[in-house]
Amino acid sequence: MNETTAQHGAKATGLTVLTLDPRTYDRALGCVHCGLCLPACPTYTTTGNEADSPRGRIQIMKGLADGTVQYDAEAKEHLDLCLDCRACETACPSEVVYHELIEETRTRLAGVVPAGAVKGADTPPLLRWFFFHVLTHPGRLRLSLLPVRLLQRVGVYGLLRRVGVVGLGMKALGGSGRAFGKLEAMLPEGAVWPRAAEGVTKPSGGVARKMRVAYFGTCVGSVMFEGVNRKAVELLAACGAEVVYPPHGDSAGGQVCCGAIHHHNADEHGATALARRNIDTLLATGAERIVCAVAGCGAQLREYALLLRDDAEYAGKAAEVVGRVRDVSEVVLELGLPADLREVRAVATYHDACHLVHGQGVSAAPRKLLAMVPGLRMVALRESDMCCGAAGTYNLTQPEMAASLGHRKLGHIAGTGAEIVVSGNAGCTLHISGTAKAAGKPVRVMHPVEVLHASVFGDK
Repeated sequence: MNETTAQHGAKATGLTVLTLDPRTYDRALGCVHCGLCLPACPTYTTTGNEADSPRGRIQIMKGLADGTVQYDAEAKEHLDLCLDCRACETACPSEVVYHELIEETRTRLAGVVPAGAVKGADTPPLLRWFFFHVLTHPGRLRLSLLPVRLLQRVGVYGLLRRVGVVGLGMKALGGSGRAFGKLEAMLPEGAVWPRAAEGVTKPSGGVARKMRVAYFGTCVGSVMFEGVNRKAVELLAACGAEVVYPPHGDSAGGQVCCGAIHHHNADEHGATALARRNIDTLLATGAERIVCAVAGCGAQLREYALLLRDDAEYAGKAAEVVGRVRDVSEVVLELGLPADLREVRAVATYHDACHLVHGQGVSAAPRKLLAMVPGLRMVALRESDMCCGAAGTYNLTQPEMAASLGHRKLGHIAGTGAEIVVSGNAGCTLHISGTAKAAGKPVRVMHPVEVLHASVFGDK
């Protein structure tokens, strides 16, 4: 990018002027204010406020760049409330690439105090530290969860939660306590010390090798959803793929965080540094496809060419990686499922993860695969492509809007009568499950990989 901060200027107006890359500013000029994005926007449909719509926010951002809008607490609130779900991009007839505009705006305004802001109203420092230094490092995340996993294993964690001990611990965290409480409430049960299925896995079941794929395991995915990653590798191998799963970690040749949390929380330097590391690792595998089973991380991998477009050394490499990235459902469909599938007798509905359907344009592949499973009856979900409120770390920083959207999604799920909700993103799984559990109406959320694995391998 040409500029790295919002600058204070425009002496004639006395306003904070947002300096945007001209290529990004052009995104704002492409909006013709037709309003077709309004019914697709989760925040606008919730508040009915034009300033909480894509075209409203574009006007705010354009005004900030032109020096005609004051960057105050109200403007910041409208910008912060955006989920960056990208549903507006799918709806837009002018093909405005809205996410580039909102993401660069947030980066440029990072550290700029808006007029009238209440001190301490932003993301608490402890929570922000947790995002960057624990959540994005699988080893540290695994270690932080170890006490909980041990207590779950011996059967006392539920008791500690019921008698209020866990709640008292969250209150002790001060301003970050509510967010950590939400994170704790979403925590699924899992292995005490989960390990990724790293290394090389050959095609199984006597199937000839069809292609070589690199598997990107993700930070949260490798710890909280290690079982999904392991099943994804087994499923790909059963379909004829040779799967290379690079190890997690900072050592040479290891995969690191995709950078989505950094990118969406205004740390452009951190996001680009991680992108370079992953590009080197993934290209070194020689894989024809780069596969990810977490929609948000897969969408971030597809952003590498944009992030590094001005990097003379990495721009070409980034474009090469982007050209190989696929969601796991796309690659399984390309390879073809084995012939002898077992029945999975259940009624299910499918929720489109935002960064899969809007960010990556993947909607048909998982549905086609699920339709192949004998015994599985799929029921259509109303507003299936409307954000559930997870949106990465959004559900921790904007809990009210996230909860409202979560309950809206649960209402539509209840209307289907389905036993299983299928979704291809870890964040959606955590948020939908956590919201349902808090409401006393638990639902079973599964990744398409888990359903397909059950049909291929006969899981019970």
